[in-house]
Amino acid sequence: MNPVSHRSSAAVVDAASLQRSIRVEPLTCTIGAELSNVNLGAASRDTSQVAEIRALLLKHKVLFFRKVRIAELRARHSIEASFGAAMPTEKRLALKSQFPDAEHPVVRTHPETGEKILFVNAFTTHFSNYHTPEHVRFGQDYNPGAWQLLSYLVSQAFVPEYQVRWRWKKNSMAMWDNRSTQHYAVMDYPPCHRKMERAGIIGDLPY
Repeated sequence: MNPVSHRSSAAVVDAASLQRSIRVEPLTCTIGAELSNVNLGAASRDTSQVAEIRALLLKHKVLFFRKVRIAELRARHSIEASFGAAMPTEKRLALKSQFPDAEHPVVRTHPETGEKILFVNAFTTHFSNYHTPEHVRFGQDYNPGAWQLLSYLVSQAFVPEYQVRWRWKKNSMAMWDNRSTQHYAVMDYPPCHRKMERAGIIGDLPY
């Protein structure tokens, strides 16, 4: 290589290439790396990105990727469609008038820890911004696609590995962070009665 011509040549980088440049975070000194800023679906049709990922696999031996499909989604939450469903029509509509539906991000950020938290539950009725070209391929794909994804996300609370169980006894007390957990009372005490008092702190607006 001629050193003079090398110094005189300008390095030209395509702007699109900068935007899709893969970010690499080594996980140890010898093995494993987490890749971000890469869409595997799009990368599979891009020979240059396939080659880049292959080179990174050979270098780090194990690659990990991270669930951006839901990062920008927002969902609607309704007390009318949950607790209000068993009420007479007039009371149900009055409940909705008093407590209108709320819209929150599907993935919220914990205001104190910065942790990303899945924020869907029994009050979540639907995604409010799912119907976009990125999610919907054609026609009525919107309906099953959104419903199946929401059902999958809500079902994560059913996984035993994500649960902790505690049996109530007299004079017991429990405390939980309602921003990052869900409470479910197992109906295993009838015909006995359970008497308890519950206090909640007004939370912050999810973002």
